[in-house]
Amino acid sequence: MSVDAADIEALLVSFRLAGVTLFFLLLMGAPLAWWLAHTRSRLRPFFDALVTLPLVLPPSVLGFYLLIFLGARGPLAPLFVSFQVESLAFSFAGLVVGSIIFSLPFVVQPLQTAFAAIDRRQLEAAATLGAGPGDRFFSVVLPASRAGWVRAATLGFAHTIGEFGVVLMIGGNLPGTTRVASIAIYNHVEALDYGRAHALSALLLLTSLLLIVVASFFSAPTQTRSRLKGGAGT
Repeated sequence: MSVDAADIEALLVSFRLAGVTLFFLLLMGAPLAWWLAHTRSRLRPFFDALVTLPLVLPPSVLGFYLLIFLGARGPLAPLFVSFQVESLAFSFAGLVVGSIIFSLPFVVQPLQTAFAAIDRRQLEAAATLGAGPGDRFFSVVLPASRAGWVRAATLGFAHTIGEFGVVLMIGGNLPGTTRVASIAIYNHVEALDYGRAHALSALLLLTSLLLIVVASFFSAPTQTRSRLKGGAGT
C-alpha cells in the first residue's frame, strides 16, 4: 500500500479546496448565523430551510443544478462573457462555489447554536460601558462562542475534504485541477487497485480523526483541557 505523486497531488487539491472553502464559509456564514440566531423575521424558516437543504439533498442533484447554473450556457453565461471567462464548470473556482453551498450547514449551524447561547446581557453591559460593535464582537462574542467556531471550522474543513458527488458533477476529474482525493480513491477502486485505494483512504481517515480530536480538545471548557494536559504529563 502506497501513494504516488498523483495521489499526493489529489490530496493537495483537496486540502487547498477545503482551506479556500472554509475561508469563504466563515466570512459569509458568521453574519448569516448571527442573523438566524437573533432575528424574529418571518423569513427565518425559509432561510433555515435553505441552509439545511444540502444535508438532505443528494449531492449529485446539487452538483447537477450547479453544473447547469455555472455552465457556459447557464443563466450566468453573460456575466462570464463580460469577465472573459468561459464558465466555472470543470474548474477549481467551480469546485469552491459548489463546496461552499454543500458545506454551508456544517459551518452555519454550529455558529448559530453558539451565538444563540450567548447571554445578551453581556453584550448590553459592554455597550453600556462604551464598547462598539467591533469591541463587543472580539471581547464578548468571540470568547463566548469559541467552541462553536472550532466545531464549525473543523466540520466545514473535514466535510469539504470528503466531498465526492458535488465535485465530480461540477468539476469532473481533471488531474491537478479538480481531481480531489475522494475521486482519486474512486479511480483506484474502479481500476481494482485496492492497495492505493486503501492507502489514500487511510490518510483521509487519519486526517478526519485528527481533526475531530483537535476540535474536541479546543472546544472543551478550559478546566477540562487543563485536566487533560495534567493527565498527559503524569
